Amino acid sequence: MVSGRRQALVVRGGWPGHEPVETTNLFVPFLQGHGFEVLVEESLEVYEDEALLARTDLIVQSWTSGDITRAESAGLMAAVQAGTGLAGWHGGIVDAFREDKDYQLLTGGQFVMDTGGPDRRRVRLSPGFADHPVIAGLHDFEVRGSQYWTHSDPLNDVLATVAFEADERRARPADIPAVWARTWGRGRVFVSTFGHGTEDFRVPEVRAITERGLLWASR
Repeated sequence: MVSGRRQALVVRGGWPGHEPVETTNLFVPFLQGHGFEVLVEESLEVYEDEALLARTDLIVQSWTSGDITRAESAGLMAAVQAGTGLAGWHGGIVDAFREDKDYQLLTGGQFVMDTGGPDRRRVRLSPGFADHPVIAGLHDFEVRGSQYWTHSDPLNDVLATVAFEADERRARPADIPAVWARTWGRGRVFVSTFGHGTEDFRVPEVRAITERGLLWASR
């Protein structure tokens, strides 16, 4: 690693439908432009490399579904607790390793249902966090397509929600957490549920929130 530069580790794989290679490739030049050396790994075994994780300032994970070993999970959690940042989007972070409850505690949320379809939904930024660097200066916006209904940890700082109207199943409208920030030990964790594929990042607010989230999470 070049002296004075930060290290980012991109871990990608799992179900290909969420375009883990294509979406992470969107942000590699961004990270490099902000002074990161970027290492890309396509195996979860990297989470067992204690020395590498100790000198990593940011982990960007895009790994939908799949299984993680106890050693890999423990290595990831220990690294974040020690100060390594963790960031990701959509299923690559909140629909990963569903059998691992410790991982869910780390990320602060879990995918429950994909609403699918092209319907527009309103994204509401949280007024209580208007000054947070991830959303400062931005305004409410609309998104289309796949949106997640999630369960969310009460310790999350929820920065944005997606509005769901009442329907034949839901008795009243609900604002579901869509972007949040949290800490785990000395590390920061950023999660956005936007980013089903590269097309989603054409929405300027989605791109901006993701880029800011990566920088915020980094050590």
